[in-house]
Amino acid sequence: MRMKEDPMKNGQLKPAYNIQFGVDSEYIVWVSSGHQPTDTTTLIPFLKSIEDYTKLKYPKIVADSGYESEENYTFLECNNQLSFIKPANYEISRTRKYKNDIRRIDNMDYDEKNDYYICKNSKKLFANKIINRKSKTGYKSEITCYACEECRDCQYKSGCIKRSNSKIPLENRTKNLQVSKLFHKKRKENLKRIISPEGCELRMNRSIQAEGAFAQVKQNMKFRRFLSRGKENVLSECVIVAIAHNISRLHNKIVKKNVENIFII
Repeated sequence: MRMKEDPMKNGQLKPAYNIQFGVDSEYIVWVSSGHQPTDTTTLIPFLKSIEDYTKLKYPKIVADSGYESEENYTFLECNNQLSFIKPANYEISRTRKYKNDIRRIDNMDYDEKNDYYICKNSKKLFANKIINRKSKTGYKSEITCYACEECRDCQYKSGCIKRSNSKIPLENRTKNLQVSKLFHKKRKENLKRIISPEGCELRMNRSIQAEGAFAQVKQNMKFRRFLSRGKENVLSECVIVAIAHNISRLHNKIVKKNVENIFII
């Protein structure tokens, strides 16, 4: 969850903080604060800080779609942790519009042995080059580029090739794809887990526990704005709020001391 003050006041940009709560059995067990604009880059340092300070490693990590990335998938696998991360396209991929969109790689057949995709017009898209990308965190990913063998006079071109500001007329353009094979592999493996009975239960628990913790803090405790500035000061405020939240939950949990080996963020 990102908690922040009004970013603009009197024409001046004010500081904003991305606050992360880790929840276990309805208790807030770890807190972090940072200036990251998105949640994607917060997962790895959050988990590392837990291990560094507590020597505790949760074998299963349950998170919302905002945390999905190839880097996070790779880190969790190398760290011997199972990801239960909701894919960023999970909701939209279930719609009829998405399933009928011929532009999307998910709606194309793929020949894994010969490494090519087949478009709506039964034409093959072959790999023609590989490029390397480096993220802001320094993570390097390998992108495979595919190009259609023949797009001329294709009746599906207007629906297949994404419209852009390209100066090349649509009739002269060719269908191209850029694919991270590793990311697609990890996403498919993760998807199988989250739609399994165990995955459905974990995601339901996450929505109740993680979102419930933030609802308790923001709605019931009326904590909607930080009283201090600076990363360390804000973190101290969050720790105090987390302690207050946990105390308020303690009387309901005093006779239920079963803590599962599941970490929710």
